Amino acid sequence: MPPMPSPADQLPVLLDGVVDVIPHEELERRLEAAFREGRPLRVKLGVDPSRPDLHIGHAVVLQKLRQFQDFGHTAVLIVGDFTGRVGDPSGQSETRPFLSEEEIEANARTYFEQAGIVLDLDRAEVHRNSEWLARMDMAEVLRLTAATTVARMLERDDFATRYAEGRAISVVEFLYPLMQAMDSVAIRADVELGGTDQTFNLLVGRDIQRAHGQEPQVVVTLPLLEGTDGVRKMSKSLDNCIGLTDPAEEMFGRLMRIPDGLIPKYLHLAAGLPAEDAERSAAGLADGRLHPNAEKRRMARAVVDRYRGGGAGVAAESAFDRVHREHRLPEDIPVAVVEPGERYLPRVLVEIGLARSTSEARRLIEQGGVRIDGLPVADLEVDLGTSGAGRIVQVGSRQFRRVVPGPGAGGGSAGGGRTGV
Repeated sequence: MPPMPSPADQLPVLLDGVVDVIPHEELERRLEAAFREGRPLRVKLGVDPSRPDLHIGHAVVLQKLRQFQDFGHTAVLIVGDFTGRVGDPSGQSETRPFLSEEEIEANARTYFEQAGIVLDLDRAEVHRNSEWLARMDMAEVLRLTAATTVARMLERDDFATRYAEGRAISVVEFLYPLMQAMDSVAIRADVELGGTDQTFNLLVGRDIQRAHGQEPQVVVTLPLLEGTDGVRKMSKSLDNCIGLTDPAEEMFGRLMRIPDGLIPKYLHLAAGLPAEDAERSAAGLADGRLHPNAEKRRMARAVVDRYRGGGAGVAAESAFDRVHREHRLPEDIPVAVVEPGERYLPRVLVEIGLARSTSEARRLIEQGGVRIDGLPVADLEVDLGTSGAGRIVQVGSRQFRRVVPGPGAGGGSAGGGRTGV
């Protein structure tokens, strides 16, 4: 690693795009101490594996962690395999169901893999918080709960709202911020990163570190990225997200769905372009000097390039235009081999990866969102034949499969090959 840059060089980059630093002057002081003493800061980010995929909303804070890492600080990534069993109550209107250990483990493996798209995991410190939380006995839990009060917990807006409306708050949800705080104690965090919805939890981390005789961490919060609906926080469960592992063409198409008003924000937070670029874009869109479609395409190309490499954005745009402007099939369509003959279409859509559940598939069919060989499908039963070149199944405007019936397909195994058309 090259020598650590001076705090004066680090601060403008580290503060770019940040909503708040608590306490603000403490970050500069710690950077100066790290530079003077040659001791990198320990910068923490925790993620709960509540779902199997990371999206570009998660990447906003991951990119900030990467900036700290590139300046020579220690990036500490914690996957909350223990806290994930409870589920983060931040922003929730009701108690979340518990996830099984199998779900948590599968999601945790995926998170580690996908975080490597942004972070240099070879230089990062990676933990599961079961390493310390699972070892706590009842006496330690009681001492932990004694470090705060119910009144302090009810300062959280979501808890206060639920309490005022008479909606249930489980005791374990009160424990969640304390468990997250113990992560900071366990790894002796100097800085913790999170979205603005995590502010309360991160501040509790300062309290619990202080109770354990540690210097409280600096809290750095970043904005939440709205999803493609332009209203709600990006979320897999709301189907408004752009996944870090989405194919470039899919990523480009989803980016083209965002409302025009979000283009500048996406340019800065998702594409990583300078704030000045986003400001010029906002001004140009406001006074009509810039066309929204052209700006949205520029943004989408930049985001795809960031996560798929230089030139991927142009190629994805070309594939997008082939389908949406020229109304032609994509050049490469994934092939899926399924059982031949008469089949229940919703189940087929799940098997080939075009729907997450049969209920979602039925809804798509009822809404006219499913086509076979270019024609809308209304029937739930479909004859896939017994052989041949296959039929083109399309969901929405961007998802395609060439479905090939084949004996011994094992109930609908999807092949990984691609075929030109």
